Amino acid sequence: MATDDGNSLESTTTLTLQSGNEGNPRHIAIIMDGNGRWAQQRFMPRAFGHRAGVKAVRKVVEYCAKKKIEVLTLFAFSSENWRRPEEEVSLLMGLFTVTLQREINILDRNNIRLRFIGERTRFPEKLQSKMTEGEARTKDNSALTLVIAANYGGHWDMCQALQTVAGKIAAGELKNQDVSEELISRHLSTTDLPEPDLFIRTGGEQRVSNFLLWQLAYTELYFTETLWPDFDQASLEEAIKSFKGRQRRFGHTGEQLLTLT
Repeated sequence: MATDDGNSLESTTTLTLQSGNEGNPRHIAIIMDGNGRWAQQRFMPRAFGHRAGVKAVRKVVEYCAKKKIEVLTLFAFSSENWRRPEEEVSLLMGLFTVTLQREINILDRNNIRLRFIGERTRFPEKLQSKMTEGEARTKDNSALTLVIAANYGGHWDMCQALQTVAGKIAAGELKNQDVSEELISRHLSTTDLPEPDLFIRTGGEQRVSNFLLWQLAYTELYFTETLWPDFDQASLEEAIKSFKGRQRRFGHTGEQLLTLT
């Protein structure tokens, strides 16, 4: 990605034009907020909101595949979500496992690659096994990469990257002067993916909540009051329309942008 301190804008522009997706973002990242409030508004337990949220995921995945979005990253469970009531966490783990069991074959049939980012060892073994199975089954698919951030936090991502780099320095594989932004990026959990072009948060909150902190440096932010279970294809089209109306300068002036594109 281009930066203010001299990296080329042309490379970013070329990547966007080569994607063949009519100017849509290559990579969309979403915080799916509002399941619990959606249920409460209907005087139902929060579990109903989480189940309705799964249906919204299906709609958004289908739309992204149809529109040739390259990567869709969904924040499913943050490293802070363990603080929720034990009953709700247990329900989420069960729903996560059941959903994976049901959806892996569907994703594979539709040529969608499934990826997980986050520290997964805290999850139940059955869930970890399903995550591994889903990644292995779909690893060669190419229509869309669906990334599920589970037990993920931006602070964790940067810490694990720096721990790896520090270990390589201690082992003599790297020198201190080798450490750069590019080197750190190569050790993040998203190293093989383009950085997000568009970040969406549903549910009315306007913060990034420890999600992809490094990767969102130049991402366009879009916030909506719509609760996640109500976020449909029309809602996503509205977010993409907003994205297309913005000028992404990456540290350049608007005048420079006209000469570089």
